[in-house]
Amino acid sequence: MTDLSNLDDEARAELLCYLVVGQLVARARSGDWLRTDHTVELLDIWVKGNGAQANWLDRVHLGALSEKVALDFAELPWAADSDSLAQLFTDGWRMDYRSPIVRTIYAACEVKLKPG
Repeated sequence: MTDLSNLDDEARAELLCYLVVGQLVARARSGDWLRTDHTVELLDIWVKGNGAQANWLDRVHLGALSEKVALDFAELPWAADSDSLAQLFTDGWRMDYRSPIVRTIYAACEVKLKPG
């Protein structure tokens, strides 16, 4: 069985950003981070919606890292408001990269993914 990934650095950062926002939405709604099954579901939604392939190592790494990155934003006022978080998406639950908040989260994801 071949376990391929076609994620480049930009795609990894986009996927991580999507997962981070998902983590923040879960925490705003329930007070808890995403359960593993919900993280897997978000991974699948993003991968299928973007025509990507992510191997299990990418999925595990990005899923775990998403909670750590989300922690950096968790105490900000907008991060506790599910209505504010919903505005970070466009139609079809895609991230709205015109949003300064999304761009800030994306930039944090790029930094976390850099080697070293």
